[in-house]
Amino acid sequence: MKKCLVVCSTLLFLTLSQVFGQAKTEEQVIRAILDRQTTDWNGGNIDAFMEGYWKSDSLAFIGAKGPTYGWERTRDNYKKRYPDRATMGTLQFTILRLDIMAPNVAFVVGKWQLTRPEKGDVGGHYTLIFRKIGGQWVIVSDHTS
Repeated sequence: MKKCLVVCSTLLFLTLSQVFGQAKTEEQVIRAILDRQTTDWNGGNIDAFMEGYWKSDSLAFIGAKGPTYGWERTRDNYKKRYPDRATMGTLQFTILRLDIMAPNVAFVVGKWQLTRPEKGDVGGHYTLIFRKIGGQWVIVSDHTS
């Protein structure tokens, strides 16, 4: 009986370690996507920044003017709103919360800040829904204010 309890405890520990370890790895992947987006934005490359988003007509971006649907429309709106480096400024994301909700769904809450010496600084908050599609984490919904 004692031997069975030791074996069962060990199996439970290993299983929980694997589950929590996997969630940590998924969190690291999502953080890396946001880090890469920051680097791409700060390099003035909106097209590369958009690689973090789901390339689908079903992508949802919700901003001050309401929802925009579709990867291309979202990219075009970014390019219209941020036509040059001075307007793009320097981006900083601060992640306030990152939850892996399911093996293929994550929820992120954070703050964004654009430092723009020539145009004035701006910032706000965002919520992102990531989904793992085809083995890759992508943003499927972005609500930025």
